[in-house]
Amino acid sequence: MFESLQERLGSILNGLTGRGALSEADVSAALREVRRALLEADVALEVVRSFTDKVREKAVGAAVVKSIKPGQMVVKIVHDELVEMLGAEGVAIDLNAPAPVVIMMVGLQGSGKTTTSAKIAKRLNERQNKKVLMASLDTRRPAAQEQLRQLGEQVKVATLPIVEGQTPVDIARRAVQAAKLGGHDIVILDTAGRTHIDEPLMVEMADIKKVSSPHEILLVADSLTGQDAVNLAKSFDERVGITGLVLTRMDGDGRGGAALSMRAVTGKPIKLIGTGEKMDGLEEFHPKRIADRILGMGDIISLVEKAAENIDAEQAAAMAKKMQSGKFDLNDLAGQLQQMSKMGGMGGIMGMMPGMGKMKDQMTAAGLDDKMFGRQLAIISSMTKAERANPDILKHSRKKRIAAGSGTDAAEINKLLKMHRGMADMMKAMGGKGKGGGLMRGMMGGLAQKMGLGGMMPGGMGGPGGMMGGGMPDLSKMDPKQLEALQKQAQAAGLGGMKGLPGGLPSGGGGLPGLPGGMRLPGLGGGGLPGLGKKK
Repeated sequence: MFESLQERLGSILNGLTGRGALSEADVSAALREVRRALLEADVALEVVRSFTDKVREKAVGAAVVKSIKPGQMVVKIVHDELVEMLGAEGVAIDLNAPAPVVIMMVGLQGSGKTTTSAKIAKRLNERQNKKVLMASLDTRRPAAQEQLRQLGEQVKVATLPIVEGQTPVDIARRAVQAAKLGGHDIVILDTAGRTHIDEPLMVEMADIKKVSSPHEILLVADSLTGQDAVNLAKSFDERVGITGLVLTRMDGDGRGGAALSMRAVTGKPIKLIGTGEKMDGLEEFHPKRIADRILGMGDIISLVEKAAENIDAEQAAAMAKKMQSGKFDLNDLAGQLQQMSKMGGMGGIMGMMPGMGKMKDQMTAAGLDDKMFGRQLAIISSMTKAERANPDILKHSRKKRIAAGSGTDAAEINKLLKMHRGMADMMKAMGGKGKGGGLMRGMMGGLAQKMGLGGMMPGGMGGPGGMMGGGMPDLSKMDPKQLEALQKQAQAAGLGGMKGLPGGLPSGGGGLPGLPGGMRLPGLGGGGLPGLGKKK
């Protein structure tokens, strides 16, 4: 989403950090570029003015002039103001009200209200164990009510039965009544939208609000709409009174201005962001993490949380055991590739890793993308059980058959086998019983002691006792504050600035071979990202 803004701000601020001293003229020139970059990213003019004025005020003065590295001080000021603009703290959906808590979804047609309603229902049901009822109040759009009913079935959440001929206000009244009788904790009202804001829509929203008394009114806005999103947020806030924002399509290639503007203009927090079409493509909005991403500092905590959510602890423990015996076959490699795609694929992971944003283009140019992983999975799927367990039996005739079955060629199969051999050798060295048998256990144990995690690392290597991915603490049981504390511990222990967690967190050898700083992916039990060997 913020790629173009990230590139522009990155190059502007890199120019500042390289200098020994900064004059007022340097800061002004840089801020002119920052202003231009923000305007090009579709951030509202008033927000840009306010932002650059605050940065200038803090950047020009004794604190910067006397600083050892004034350029870095300016980067910190820009980062802090960016966090301030996005809202200093992340705000979750407020459920602190008598049951059933009514959540009213408002927004224009096509912004993704219905899908977002189902995503929120799934999230509340699975993560907070809430009994949710969804009701579609959209009587105008053909099959809108049927769409919500089908999504309800998909996410295993109850929907209000459809009664033909009822008005949106009647449906809202019936939904609240049904939730009370059915013992539901939460009611989600999916209201109708229009292609643009008009008076009848606002009157309808006000009437629904009157009969349902919603505790939360969430405005769902498409983050690709740019400047228009600000007027939309203002109008809904003035007429209906919104309590928070949900931005959809944050995985798109838009410029991200809406996200930066809407919070600043309305003063209402962005509570959730939609990051994909799938029902689990919804994340809480953390201003600091988004600011880190925009300035190319990565977002390690989100990456760790994603790993904790998507990695099966039993599977990871089994993988750790296998690694200890030095075994790593093509089935294991396929498992690693599938885990990566669950975590958002190559692009999603790279976007969250510090300093990796700039490498994404180089890697795509070298053919290291999600399509390559798809082809590799197709090759492995085209093999027999025996071939996957023992790749050494693959001779020319077998490779010919596999190439025909996977739509690839012998060269790609050879590449995959070479990569697998390298990873298997690494597993042997790190987990085998020979000379280097204790290498990995010792290394992981040492890191754990350094980070104050001694008790979380039984035997150095992973096991069912609270470990993931062959050596990683069970992060699914940690809250975000603990994760942030973990990152601070890593930094304090000298495990690198923003590289602390990926390079330092014990991850069972899930490194990125050939990448700087020995970067590792949390929780990926195998030998890192396939195909990223050193290139000459």
